[in-house]
Parts: sequence; structure tokens; C-alpha cells
Amino acid sequence: MGEIDEGLERAERTRPIPQSTAARMRFLLKGAKGSTRALAADLGVSQRTVQRWLKGQGTPKAAAAKAIEGKVRTAWQPRVKQRVRKAAEANGFMLTLSGTIGYTSGRNTTDDPRPRIITQKMPGTVARRLYEARDAGAGQAEQERILAEALRDEYFKARGTRADSLDEVELNDIAWMDLRPGL
Repeated sequence: MGEIDEGLERAERTRPIPQSTAARMRFLLKGAKGSTRALAADLGVSQRTVQRWLKGQGTPKAAAAKAIEGKVRTAWQPRVKQRVRKAAEANGFMLTLSGTIGYTSGRNTTDDPRPRIITQKMPGTVARRLYEARDAGAGQAEQERILAEALRDEYFKARGTRADSLDEVELNDIAWMDLRPGL
């Protein structure tokens, strides 16, 4: 999972996702209507294995742990996710980003990538594009391209009021990022 996906997920939560295997299994068990057999079939393990994990005994192998984490992330706070997404798409979001950013521009300018910390209000159309890309399974590179275009237009060009010769913006490295939707 890339930084942008993690940023979107952090913005969509009001409570942290359970970290221990036992807590995650208890959460998933609610979705399976209390059936350890159904949960075991869903995870591709034995019912006894699920029962052991619920008691905090043993740890899942890498593939099972990844499946458990994915299922918990998908099912965690669905109404909160919907509310946050709706607010971000309607009102935009505040982006704070630390990373190495480069750009292509006209003559007599420097285009060497350099570290920057940027805080910028982004419109709802950018949020919509990011959510649609995530839903379609887009990777980190595609999501970075969407953010780079938005930064070009909103931050560097200030919606067409400056930097007319600026062509492209590249996010070469994201050190950290924070999204605050619906502001």
C-alpha cells in the first residue's frame, strides 16, 4: 500500500484499526455472524486455526495475515468512510505533503527536484479522481500523477494566475503526507 492509499485511509477513520490478530479476528467474526466455520472458509484456513487466533494463540502465516488485514481494512467503519468521501468530494481536502518535487518549465528556471513541504487546499474534483483511481486498483504511480497534476494547477500555477510556463510537476519521493477531507 502506498503513501496516498494510507493517507486516504487515515482520513477515513475515527478509530484505529485493531492491531492484534485476536482483535482483528473478533472484528471479522462479527461480519461472519459469529461463525468460526464461515470465517475459516473465507480465510482459507481450518476452523480450529481461527479458534486459536481468537484466543491469541499462534500467529498467522504471511499470506493469511495479509488476507486478514485486507478484510479488516475493507470492512472497518464503512459509514465513516462514506461520510468522509462525500465531504471530500463536495468540499475538497487539505493536503500537507513532504517530498521531493521536480518540474518542467520554461527557460531560465531551475527544474532540479528539491525537498518541499507543501500545504494546499485541493478541490473536490481531485478527491474524486483519487478515490476513483483507488477504487479501480490504480497503483502508487498513477495516484502520484493525479496529485502532481493537482499540485501543478493549485499550488504552482495558483489556478492560472502565475507560472504560465510550468508544464509538468513530478512527485519523485513522498516522505509523508496528511489529508484532511471536507474542510
